[in-house]
Amino acid sequence: MHDFSADADGPAGEEVLKIPLSGLALLENPMFNKGSAFTDDERAEFGLHGLLPPHVGSIEEQLERRYRDFREKRTDLQQHVYLRDLQDRNEVLFYRLLSEHIAEMMPLIYTPVVGEACRHFSRIYRRPRGLFLSAERRDELGSILANRPFREVDIIVVTDGERILGLGDLGVGGMGIPVGKLSLYTLCGGIDPSRTLPITLDVGTDNPEALADPLYLGWRHPRLRGREYDDFIESFVQAVQEALPDALLQWEDFALPNARRLLDRYRDRLCSFNDDIQGTAAVALSAVMAAGEVASVPLAEQRIVILGAGSAGSGIADGLVAAMVAEGLTEPLALERIWLVDRPGLLTDDTPGLRPFQMRFAKHRGRVQGWRRDESGEIPLVEVVEQVRPTTLIGASGQPGAFAEEAVRAMARLVDRPTILPLSNPTSRSEATPADLLAWTDGRALVATGSPFDDVSFRGRTVRISQCNNAYVFPGVGMGVVASGARRVVDTMFLAAARSLADSSPGRSDPDLGLFPPWEGIEAVSRKIAVAVAVDAIRLGLAAPRPPDELERRVDARWWRPRYRRMHRLR
Repeated sequence: MHDFSADADGPAGEEVLKIPLSGLALLENPMFNKGSAFTDDERAEFGLHGLLPPHVGSIEEQLERRYRDFREKRTDLQQHVYLRDLQDRNEVLFYRLLSEHIAEMMPLIYTPVVGEACRHFSRIYRRPRGLFLSAERRDELGSILANRPFREVDIIVVTDGERILGLGDLGVGGMGIPVGKLSLYTLCGGIDPSRTLPITLDVGTDNPEALADPLYLGWRHPRLRGREYDDFIESFVQAVQEALPDALLQWEDFALPNARRLLDRYRDRLCSFNDDIQGTAAVALSAVMAAGEVASVPLAEQRIVILGAGSAGSGIADGLVAAMVAEGLTEPLALERIWLVDRPGLLTDDTPGLRPFQMRFAKHRGRVQGWRRDESGEIPLVEVVEQVRPTTLIGASGQPGAFAEEAVRAMARLVDRPTILPLSNPTSRSEATPADLLAWTDGRALVATGSPFDDVSFRGRTVRISQCNNAYVFPGVGMGVVASGARRVVDTMFLAAARSLADSSPGRSDPDLGLFPPWEGIEAVSRKIAVAVAVDAIRLGLAAPRPPDELERRVDARWWRPRYRRMHRLR
């Protein structure tokens, strides 16, 4: 593990890094490498003369060179690989480049392109990043965690690769998700990248293509299930508790049978959360709140249909119920306003195979007596729309085109300003395209999507299509937890984040500007969320009491910025 120190002992209190590396070892370390921007004094002190071209460049020169290279890549995947290669060479330059082209590059480092990168992970793999904890070495997890590149870790993102976006079981290919998420923690939330740790739990894979691929880099073994799987997860949690007891852990892209139960099992033992459940719920809730202001429909009066009753859809439903209760509704009344539709149809109390977290949303069979059913005996989405008259329709199904024209037109006939959120990603899994939704609703729909879409021209208007992306929420939540020293993450923190984000919606003043702020303003949004989360942690007794202005100073002091700092050699 690398040890280094940062002291404010430069001119006018300038922070100076003291680094134990020199020569090629320094140039090959992405956290500290400045490339051609090392000064003459630094080159002499660190033994770099002759290893670099003689010209001392600036970061602006480097940015121009790298952006030209980036633009020459022909495909999205090539651009993704190029950016990851840059990150593996020079973290500061990587994040500076992203920050200056954030709207262009966000889809490339995360959704939707990260899905393709995960599918091809074993074929595009270049340099190690993060830790792979394999069930083959289940008795060595503690010693493997000790191999982490930096001793101090604020945030861990971990996956087992079983439910990568809407693509399913990708085994170790899922490592692209923790790497991508943590890049967003830094880019959007100011988390120091040297204090992050991506982890993939390699418990095998049931993906036949991966197992048959001679280049597959993971454990060639059927995916562990049942007691064996649970014992491995327990060993992992114990290893984290011992090595990194103060780190925030994010569970990411675990399959439906495991996602919620792991969250529930460990949320009181670890400072942890599941972004697929809680983060997705918060960003969707924020969209509903912002759209409700435009449509003049308060949250407590909304009628909401959610297509997709898995971990994301049910998490959104849970978040909506909690927010409605906070607005003054009783829980039974809030539950009455949420309708979950899954692949077969509307969830009712006689739907076979209901999971515990779905049961509270299942409607009594008598409540829907006389509703039209399809040939399989289920109540389809279009009938639910006709009967419920929803103000909001949310997609978390992973079924492309699932918001059929008939259902959308029915919704538009029944409410004045329908809110429609096709949240499934990558783009190929979206329940509908924004252009279709606006056409089918005569331009009245308030739309945000899970994957990025271009703005839509509609009858002389340009309608900005916001991406309902968890990156609006989890980076600020992470910074709030880290800056406050919160011991646990609870659901009300996500409610605080959602409210803060909704307050930043440009759609409140002009609906055509979108429900979420442009990416160029994400830093200010994340700062507000971080303070709101920290305040909530203090309110709940999960962090030491501090006034809001001190919390703002702590967030600012923690905020990592992509700039080169002076260096001295640590001897």
